[in-house]
Amino acid sequence: MSGTGDGQGPRWPSSDHDPDRAPDKTEPPEQQKTDRMSIPANPADNPDDHSTLRVPRPAPRPGPRERDESGQAHPPRSAPPSSRPEPFQAFRPAQQAPPPSPPPVPPDAAAPPAGRQAWPTRIEPRAGGTGQQRAVAPEPAELAEPAQPARPATRPAGTPAGERAAPGDPDRAGEEQAPSEPPPGDTPQGESTGRPRRRRTIVLAVVLAVVLLATGGVLALPDVSNRLGLPWAPNLPQSDPPAPREVALALRAASGAGSQPTADGVAAALDPLVSDPAFTVLTGSVVDPASGTALWERDPGQARVPGSTTKLFTAAAALLALDHDMRIPTTVVEGAEPGTVVLVAGGDVTLSSLPPGQESIFPGAAHLDDLVEQVRDATGGDVSRVELDTSAFTGPTEGPGWAPEDVPSTYMVAVEPAMLDGGRTDPLNGHSPGRPDPAEHLAGVLASELGAQAGGATTAPEGAAVLGEVRSAPVSQLVRTSLVESDNLLAEALGRQVAIAEGKEPSFEGAAEATLDVLSRNGLDVGDVDLRDNSGLSPQSAVSAVALTRLLTMAASGDGEPRLRPMLGGMPVAGGSGTLAGRYGEGPTHDGRGWVRAKTGSLPGENGVHTLAGQVQTADGRLLVFALMGVGSDTDAVRAALDRFPAALHACGCR
Repeated sequence: MSGTGDGQGPRWPSSDHDPDRAPDKTEPPEQQKTDRMSIPANPADNPDDHSTLRVPRPAPRPGPRERDESGQAHPPRSAPPSSRPEPFQAFRPAQQAPPPSPPPVPPDAAAPPAGRQAWPTRIEPRAGGTGQQRAVAPEPAELAEPAQPARPATRPAGTPAGERAAPGDPDRAGEEQAPSEPPPGDTPQGESTGRPRRRRTIVLAVVLAVVLLATGGVLALPDVSNRLGLPWAPNLPQSDPPAPREVALALRAASGAGSQPTADGVAAALDPLVSDPAFTVLTGSVVDPASGTALWERDPGQARVPGSTTKLFTAAAALLALDHDMRIPTTVVEGAEPGTVVLVAGGDVTLSSLPPGQESIFPGAAHLDDLVEQVRDATGGDVSRVELDTSAFTGPTEGPGWAPEDVPSTYMVAVEPAMLDGGRTDPLNGHSPGRPDPAEHLAGVLASELGAQAGGATTAPEGAAVLGEVRSAPVSQLVRTSLVESDNLLAEALGRQVAIAEGKEPSFEGAAEATLDVLSRNGLDVGDVDLRDNSGLSPQSAVSAVALTRLLTMAASGDGEPRLRPMLGGMPVAGGSGTLAGRYGEGPTHDGRGWVRAKTGSLPGENGVHTLAGQVQTADGRLLVFALMGVGSDTDAVRAALDRFPAALHACGCR
């Protein structure tokens, strides 16, 4: 029987018995193992003897609520009461006493079988601090021995040898039954929140990875990396960009490149356009500047009111008489009385009211704030009165034949030698209303900035100390602005600078006379040119179409005057800039878009005058100059009819 030796009773271990080394006749298989330890009995009762005691199994902790087959939760069943056997009861023969009822076994820890020696067990909590616990046999590190195969559990008394214990045998529960998982509803708190938290972490990591990959893919696109200047951009410069350099732009003379048009070819392209009903009168001229050949003419010598094409003569005279880098000054000097300063107008009508760094309608204009700062530094702010010297210009402030509504207007103000923003009320809008007293307004603003009172007109004392001075943009820039924007005031101011340079009176009459003198002295025939102002507002001026093409040929030809080249580059571009920006859109004129550079001119009225003079490149690459002067009451219709001529010249080879 189990637990007996030879039928004479249990064998007691001796005092020197080592249970760990004792031979066992029934060695368990490798997968089974039990823990044992020798626990001495009470030494006071029997100091020379040791007894093998059974270690009581830990009482089962309250487990999760059990559920029946219907899913109804019930409290776990408690083990039936039983009396614990005496220490050596398991070794008694089966016939002497029936085997004791086994106590309940914890579901997740295998208790040592009855009748065998066991190590004391220690109960450790499971992860999370709640739920069932498992038994762990402590073993000191210094006494640890290699793991040995577990001994099979001793069969209960009455179980024949070789017979397997019943599936419900509690002594075999630890060997054959695995601890059951708690029901889904009884998951410990630590485990119920850990899994969703891990799931959220994984989802966030995946989303972050997708966002990073998408961002990297976008930044890797050539267009994006090039625009942002990223290190991997295909167009990223391989070295530091060079320092900026000032480059003087220059136009070359018209060459003989391209097939030369013929007069017949040009006539075939232009003659059908002459009969446009928008014209009451039409005169015109087309010239090949490379050869000097007149290719097409219609009453070319008949003098007509030129309108704003007058500015071509003014610009040419300024480029021939003045240094292209010349800048017009505006100065403040000491007055005759202590605390008084004098604003000396030099003829710059472009002085800006905007802070430094901001551009007005006049590119490169000087700023009033800079002048104020200089005067403050020079005087220590001790200024009580500001007076104005406008003696740079003389004569009337309005031109001969000008209409009463011309001054002030959106296109003209009184011609005075100093003002802010060309006399406009809005420094950023060239078509804003003009001021009635532009020079006086400037003096008042300067006085206000200096904390002084504005005085009247005066003449600066001879040799007065200069307290501050600012200068305009170069003459070349002023010429360009006057042509592109057809600025009437700026053209009149340039004409007066020519008069001053020529020793003429800086007035309407003196400026017109000086302009023609300069042009004539430089080889231009001006016998059919009569100017009464320098802007073209006067209807009393008269110019022929051929006079305009002579001037343009002089500027464009190889044997002409290179100083006039900035005039060609400063004219508006068809459909692109200035007064031609809104023209040459759709329809018959579209072919000339971007290929025509021309100065416009208009004096609307019942017999309104409309002019167009400039240059165009043909489809064969040949440069031609032209001048057209039409009369008609419908301004828009006449302008559109004029635009068709250079557009037709560009489209045809005209051979």
